[in-house]
Amino acid sequence: MKAKDIAFIVIVIALVGTLSWLWLSPSGATPAPNLQMTALDGRTIDLAQKRGRPVLVVFWATTCPGCIKEMPHLIELYNDYAGRGLEIIGVAMAYDEDAAVRELVRLRGVNYPIVHDTDGSIAQAFGDVTLTPTSYLIAPNGRMVINKHLGDLDMDAVRSRIVPMLPPAQPEQ
Repeated sequence: MKAKDIAFIVIVIALVGTLSWLWLSPSGATPAPNLQMTALDGRTIDLAQKRGRPVLVVFWATTCPGCIKEMPHLIELYNDYAGRGLEIIGVAMAYDEDAAVRELVRLRGVNYPIVHDTDGSIAQAFGDVTLTPTSYLIAPNGRMVINKHLGDLDMDAVRSRIVPMLPPAQPEQ
């Protein structure tokens, strides 16, 4: 075998190995955008300050039946794991009316922060989200684990990805 052939084989193996590592890496390869957002309650949410904890960002719309169906499951997920560090941020799409967003959040009893992306900048920062529901799971290190999941979340699968990222539950006293 010629040296040129061996060099080619080594480069191909290195490339395949690198791509496999990036694809299969549990901490993901794509960094989450560093954004500051304002929640409906006036709080500023800074994604960079959420490092050290998993963050589930869910884009939704008031006219999206799947989004509305998913809300009770997200509320339950937040109830179960917020105390251990999980953050959920709901991002209402720019085309939604502010009053409709606020009313739906009130009617559904949403307990996690909701941001109204009135100018579309948050959707753009996450790769130009246009369809809902679209979700992103950000690992505590700030890397995307679920990089753009379009459609209803498989809540069991999401839980199985989130739980290992959380500190152990403290026994009740």
